[in-house]
Amino acid sequence: MEFSEKQLSIIAAAERLFSVNGFEGTSVRDIANEAGVNVAMISYYFGSKEKLMEAVFEEKTKKMRLKVENLLQDTKMTTREKVNILLEDYVEKFLSNPQFHKIMLLEQIVDKPGGVADLILGLKKRNHISIKKLILEGQKKGEFKKNIDVVLMMSTLVGVVSQMIIARRFYREVNNLEHLSEEEYNNYIRKKLTVYLKNLFKMILTNEA
Repeated sequence: MEFSEKQLSIIAAAERLFSVNGFEGTSVRDIANEAGVNVAMISYYFGSKEKLMEAVFEEKTKKMRLKVENLLQDTKMTTREKVNILLEDYVEKFLSNPQFHKIMLLEQIVDKPGGVADLILGLKKRNHISIKKLILEGQKKGEFKKNIDVVLMMSTLVGVVSQMIIARRFYREVNNLEHLSEEEYNNYIRKKLTVYLKNLFKMILTNEA
């Protein structure tokens, strides 16, 4: 689904508010005020707050799904190279746009059945299917070992990156990085995380030490 410029501005406003106040703590009027539009326009474009949240998810996850689909069609790269590209993209996406991931964390902690919780569950299932295809490709080629728990593997990825965002102040202090500007620190942690995750996934996926 392609969104118009006006729809994208509303989605961006909703994303900002959802990440701070959570889904239940954000009203349609709040979103309208943040986006500089009237409430009727949100109803016209999206129908409901739930549908708007769904649009936020769709907009923020479709690039990753397309990335995996394109990588699956690539016959020149090894599957391990493909996984490394996804790791780089994931770290970049998380660091450049932490708001969406805050929404995901907040709503999963609340874990209220129905509505947003079901949307997140559906999103995770779709992503799981895409990643599972990539892992199966690597197993068929003999690049990856058997019996890989994809859910546990992806939970490890999300957990590591999430914790590095949540505990950024702690990490900066214990590693004496307070002198770095925000941009310098983000560049530092982007490289550090990417290298760490590639090495970690090498141990998870392959028989190499």
